[in-house]
Amino acid sequence: MEPILNQTKIPRDRWRYGLRGSAATGCGWIAGYNALLLLGKPEAPEAVLSWFVRRRPILNGLIGTTFGSMLAFFRKRGYAVTTAFRMSRFDRLARESDVCVMFYFWRRGWRVGAHYVALQYAKEGFVGYNTFKNSTGPDRYGDSLPSFLKGRHGALPALIALKKA
Repeated sequence: MEPILNQTKIPRDRWRYGLRGSAATGCGWIAGYNALLLLGKPEAPEAVLSWFVRRRPILNGLIGTTFGSMLAFFRKRGYAVTTAFRMSRFDRLARESDVCVMFYFWRRGWRVGAHYVALQYAKEGFVGYNTFKNSTGPDRYGDSLPSFLKGRHGALPALIALKKA
């Protein structure tokens, strides 16, 4: 299995997420799928998608995945889950974890949205998956998650840190 690096490349009729296709609103389940892959416990994309669909995506998928369902997804699979809402804790917590899922709101001009990404710390710094509309591989975030978020106009972020049990 391979990570999903760019959800916008998913055909509109494949992997529906509620009322819309995963290309538009699938970042939550995709972050869960990618995180499991990085943790060495991959599940089929269809199985991960099905789990999140059964947990009632926000407005039937028009907006995306609830934070609570993301926490439940990993707890049910036996991972130690720690959350952080203060950016000052993100770097240390992410470095001490096996894999993380980060949620944040973004702003581009008048457009506002939200996004989930799977990430981990490596020698070259933080590396994320399915970050940008033009991603073609893992994305380098640099040495600081707060700096990455500020550069993306990220707001109200949350970090879910995962450790193998």
